[in-house]
Amino acid sequence: MSFVVAIDGPAGTGKGTITKILAERENLLNIDTGAMYRCVALECLNKNISSKEEDKIKEVLENIDIKLEIIDGNKKVFLNGKDVSSEIRTPEVDDVVAVFAALKCVRDKMTPIQRKIGEGKDVIMEGRDIGTVVFPDADVKIYLDCSLEERAKRRYDQNKEKGIDESYEEVLASIIERHKLETEREIAPLVKADDATLVDTTNMTIEEVVNYIEKIINKKRMK
Repeated sequence: MSFVVAIDGPAGTGKGTITKILAERENLLNIDTGAMYRCVALECLNKNISSKEEDKIKEVLENIDIKLEIIDGNKKVFLNGKDVSSEIRTPEVDDVVAVFAALKCVRDKMTPIQRKIGEGKDVIMEGRDIGTVVFPDADVKIYLDCSLEERAKRRYDQNKEKGIDESYEEVLASIIERHKLETEREIAPLVKADDATLVDTTNMTIEEVVNYIEKIINKKRMK
């Protein structure tokens, strides 16, 4: 018997941080599906493959090896045996990940893997289509949202901490373009599941969001 928590929403809403805390508090396996798509995008960038070269992308997908591990309490992402936890979070990957993630061949490869990882386990999985496509029967579905300006501010602050030189205006433009791509794509678009709880994090602290979702999880588990 498994228990699945699906956390969906756009970039910059706090999904990663919130999911990590909830996983620790509720003893759930944390699966970051976004990192998997970022690995595909990074591998294609490294091989100079554009999103229009479907045959070459399919070849990448046939040979790609992605592992998500927790080492010393930190989430690590390995691509073909190499730790790419930092590389997949660069502006270069930010700019193209939504385009690659929208491709049918990529989603057809990643979705079964994500389902397999969560099979028979108590998991919390974050992404864009967890509650609508990957686990439509998830026990708890949360859709995190936030204003575009606040999302850009958070990403800009994160970039500054990492030493990434990118202006707020550039970050905002990237966030707006990515949001457009994710919500308007034909395959698995970013939408709130009908039975998901909407949580607007614009004016909420991380702790407030975590506490709110934790109450929902505990209530569901008690049934």
